[in-house]
Amino acid sequence: MNSTTIENISKYEGQEVILKGWLYNKRSSGKIHFLQLRDGSGFIQGVVVKAEVSEDVFENCKKLTQESSLTVKGLVQKDDRAPSGYEILVKEVTPVHIAEEGYPISLKEHGTDFLMENRHLWMRTPKQNAILRIRDEINLAIRQFFHDRGFVLIEPPIITPSACEGTTELFEIDYFGENAYLSQTGQLYAEAAAMAFGNVYSFGPTFRAEKSKTRKHLNEFWMIEPEMAYVDFEGNLKVQEEMVEYIIGRVLENRKIELKILQRDTTVLEKIKAPFPRITYTDAVKLLQDGGFEFQWGEDFGAPHETYIAEKYDKPVFITHFPTKMKAFYMQPDPNNPEVILGADLIAPEGYGEIIGGSERIHDLELLLKKIEEENLPREIYEWYIDLRRYGSVPHSGFGLGLERTVSWICGVDHIRQTIPFARTLNRVYP
Repeated sequence: MNSTTIENISKYEGQEVILKGWLYNKRSSGKIHFLQLRDGSGFIQGVVVKAEVSEDVFENCKKLTQESSLTVKGLVQKDDRAPSGYEILVKEVTPVHIAEEGYPISLKEHGTDFLMENRHLWMRTPKQNAILRIRDEINLAIRQFFHDRGFVLIEPPIITPSACEGTTELFEIDYFGENAYLSQTGQLYAEAAAMAFGNVYSFGPTFRAEKSKTRKHLNEFWMIEPEMAYVDFEGNLKVQEEMVEYIIGRVLENRKIELKILQRDTTVLEKIKAPFPRITYTDAVKLLQDGGFEFQWGEDFGAPHETYIAEKYDKPVFITHFPTKMKAFYMQPDPNNPEVILGADLIAPEGYGEIIGGSERIHDLELLLKKIEEENLPREIYEWYIDLRRYGSVPHSGFGLGLERTVSWICGVDHIRQTIPFARTLNRVYP
């Protein structure tokens, strides 16, 4: 008899199989038990008919509590009403462990704080499971996208001696008597790797100590940060478009059941094809002012501003050429207008805000030194970074994609804390 997972159950229609998993829920009608089973790969209904099984099997089903672990043997049958398209006519049930009564997460409504306190159990539920499986698909798609294009994966350090983007958002640690910080970004290190390998990307956790409580912020999250030698501003945007289109395509192709569980409107995602529309920061400011917003050139966009701009398009939109003073010291000013940078943020549709920020990087030594001085950065800490402009400097570009924000948008999830296995927010470090 074949042992299989729920995800692969379609291969065994009309055959008897063995499933190993847990009982998500149960209901009975006296002569039939309906077992809602999960095995980590999906959910399926097992039907236990009293007249078709031994008395011991039927009695064992009565003893099963929510989240008991068990092994099931049964016949795979087509069922178009089920999310998986199948159900199992159960022949045998073998309990592995009968869970204690009083499982914390029942099928009733629970408050978010309670659910986050029990995140280790909440992720077993269909919607949370679907979100994290889509996250896994996006993770794999990103790696495949870059691998197929000859990028080399480089892992930057998590402990760094300096800030990359701003000193107010750093988690400071004692590093054997010296001040060090949890990394805000792997970008500077990826730039060094790009000068060695050409095209690289980093994929890892980053940390921001900002005291934000919005639905779009975490204090620990994952970033994908490519850096590309001999790639200019235009080439940078093209890679971003292709990557986002590729990710969406992979999720639509491979995670249909999960998107259905989340009731995601996939027609919105199906429209995501390159090229993406663009609007300059200056034109976006005018758009906001014409729309009744009190907004001045040089201010940063908030969530309402990004949402208003995004509503004008049915695809992600690039906002380009931000004021130089708003952005990080390493971003290349536009040669035609040094007041703005050759950079862009990619704003997702449906109010999900910025998912990518990127730019062409400064490659001229004197200009980089000038920027470091203007921003009063400690030059000695950046000497290794300055070396990249001393020895074989070339025009180069890169960007950072926030994994959780991307998952949130593709899944249609309200709050980013649901898109990571164990969220770290302003008031949460447990479990």
